[in-house]
Amino acid sequence: MIKTIRNAWKVPELRGKLLFTVFALLIFRLGSAIPVPFINTELLSSYIASQSASIFGLLNVMSGDAFAQATVFALSIQPYINSSIIIQLLTIAIPALERMSKEGGEEGKKKIAAITRYATVAIALLQAFGYYTMINYYGFVTKGIWPAIVIISAFVAGSAFLMWLGEQITEFGIGNGISIILFAGIVARGPNMVYSIWTGVINWLNKANPESATVLHPAFILLIVLGMLLLVTFIVFMDGAERRIPVQYAKRVVGRKMYGGQSSHLPIKLAMSGVLPIIFAQSIASIPATIGMFVPSASVEGTFWHGFLEVFDSRGVFYSIVYFLLIVAFSYFYNTIQFNPIEVANNLKKNGGFVPGFRPGKPTSDFISKVVSRLTLFGALYLAVVALLPTIVGNIMLLSGSSAGRSLAIGGTSIIIVVGVALETVKALEAQLMMRHYKGFLE
Repeated sequence: MIKTIRNAWKVPELRGKLLFTVFALLIFRLGSAIPVPFINTELLSSYIASQSASIFGLLNVMSGDAFAQATVFALSIQPYINSSIIIQLLTIAIPALERMSKEGGEEGKKKIAAITRYATVAIALLQAFGYYTMINYYGFVTKGIWPAIVIISAFVAGSAFLMWLGEQITEFGIGNGISIILFAGIVARGPNMVYSIWTGVINWLNKANPESATVLHPAFILLIVLGMLLLVTFIVFMDGAERRIPVQYAKRVVGRKMYGGQSSHLPIKLAMSGVLPIIFAQSIASIPATIGMFVPSASVEGTFWHGFLEVFDSRGVFYSIVYFLLIVAFSYFYNTIQFNPIEVANNLKKNGGFVPGFRPGKPTSDFISKVVSRLTLFGALYLAVVALLPTIVGNIMLLSGSSAGRSLAIGGTSIIIVVGVALETVKALEAQLMMRHYKGFLE
C-alpha cells in the first residue's frame, strides 16, 4: 500500500488528487473540533461516555467523537448514507424513479442525486431535532427558542456540508468520499483507544476497582493485538478472493488473418460489494438510537422506551441477529445492482466468447447468475462473521470480568470499515496508475 501511494505521488495529476483528499480530511477534522454554541459539552461528553456500550457509543465512534462533543459535524455522514439507502430502495420500488435512473442518462442521474441531497437535509433536520430534544431533556443546553434554532441549524448545516465534501472527494480526490470520511472519523479515535488500553493496564497494576474504572489485564493486550492482526490478514485475503469462470473465444478469419481462439477467464470477486453492506447495515441499525433521542426518558429504567433501546443494545443478541441479516440483505442488494449476468452473457456472445459446457445466451447467463448467487452468500457470511466476531469476543471478556469488552464489541465494525476502505482506496489508486500505463509501478 505504501509503495502504491509513493508511486502515485510521482504522477502530478494523482499527487493533486491525494493532496485534495488530505486537505478535505483536514477540513473534516477541523469541523469535528468546533463545538456548537449553547451546549455544555463537558456534561454531554460524560453522559455519552457512560453510554459507550450502547448504540449511542457506536454513533460516537462513527463520527470520530464529534457526537459526544456536540460539534458542527456531530451527525457525521449518517444522514447522507440513510438517504442513499432510501432513494436506492425507492428507485426499485417506484417505476418513475427506476425509469429516471436507467433511461434518463446523465440527466436522470443528476436528478436522482438532487433528490438524494434533499432527502439528506430532511433526515438531518429530523436527527438534529431528536439530538436537541435529548440534550435539552438532560439540561445540557441553554433554554430558549433562539438556542434551539442555532443548535439544530448548526447540526443540519454540518451534515449538509459533509455530504458536499464527500461528493467533492469522490469527484476530485481518491476513492469514495463517504467511505473516506467514515475512515477518517474512526481512525481519529486511535489515540483515545491506545490511551484507554494504557489506562486499563495501569488500573490493573494498581488493583483499581473494576466497578469504577476500566481494568485490563496485560495479557489481554497481546491477545487483542494478535487478534486484530489475524483479523486484518483474513480481511485482506478474503478481499482478494475470486472465482474465475473459464471463457473460450471462437476462431474467426478476417482477410488473411485468423483472430480469436484464445482462452481467458471471467473473474467474479467474493466480496463484490466491498465494505458498503457493513456501512449501510450499521446506519439502519442506528435508527433505534435516533428514535431514543426523541424520547429522552428512555434512559429511565422500567419505561417502555428504555426496554426498547435495551433490545437494540450493540452487544445484545437481537441487535447482532438484525445486524447479521442486514449485512446479508445489503450484500445481495448491491451485487444485484452492480453485476448483471444477462449483460455479461450478451457481451461474451457478441465477442465470440462462451463458457465451456454452456451454450451462449440464456444458459450462460443462468450459469453466471448461479455462480454469483453462491459467491454473494459466502461473501455476505464472511462480512457478517467478521463484523460480529469482536462483539462475541467482547461479550466473552465481559463475562470473564474484563470491562474492556465494551469497547471491543463496538470496535468490530470499525476494524472492517477501516481495512475495507483502505483496500478500496489503494485499488482506486492502482486503477488510476494502470490507466496511465506506467509499466512496473504495480509489479
